Amino acid sequence: MDPDSTLAILLWVVYPYMVLAVFVLGHVWRFTKDRFGWTTRSSQIYESRLLRIGSPLFHYGIIGIFFGHVVGLGIPKAWTTAIGISNHMYHLMAVTVGLAAACACVGGLLILLYRRRTNRRVFGATTVGDKLMYLLLTLTITCGVLATLVHSTFGEYDYREGVSIWFRDFWTLQPTTHLMSEAPLFFQLHILSALTLFAAWPFTRLVHVFAAPIGYISRPYIVYRSKDPRKEAQRRGWEKVKF
Repeated sequence: MDPDSTLAILLWVVYPYMVLAVFVLGHVWRFTKDRFGWTTRSSQIYESRLLRIGSPLFHYGIIGIFFGHVVGLGIPKAWTTAIGISNHMYHLMAVTVGLAAACACVGGLLILLYRRRTNRRVFGATTVGDKLMYLLLTLTITCGVLATLVHSTFGEYDYREGVSIWFRDFWTLQPTTHLMSEAPLFFQLHILSALTLFAAWPFTRLVHVFAAPIGYISRPYIVYRSKDPRKEAQRRGWEKVKF
């Protein structure tokens, strides 16, 4: 693909900034207009056995993948070399840790998809947005795994000298289109599917990522509220029981 072509500019300059605008403004709109819908809409009440296995696997795997992307995309190659991490050591860590996170994420996702498709009640609670989210998640993760295996692990492409630089230049408003235009196919598909996922993010259950229940850390397991207004002002927590 010609880096100066209209298609390259649309894919690697215009589309990413459009996605960023939709991602930010979409969350603002969702929080303003649909605050009560800002939830995962849990289906645990319908089925919990597979959920207890698939959900932790997927979430821990995706967290590992997230931090792997933070290091791989956000930290320049020269910085890791400067602190004594050789290319071989970095590659070994990326393959072992990344493979473990990818296996957990993919395994958990497959269990969740199987659960949602085979359980009639869970499938009945599945919305169009849920189906779109799972499709984009599956496509993004699959392209990412293929890009790592085909082009990096068994290939010779170093994404830290291409995709990572484009990513950092994107945030400085100077995206270098030729770095993505020259990237292997699966890396391009991985980026495009991830961008589409981020564009759909504010309008799906994925918004729950930004709703960490911090208050649950300090509050009691069960909150009792009295109708007596004089007791409402008392400190939250367990009341002493008198015998």
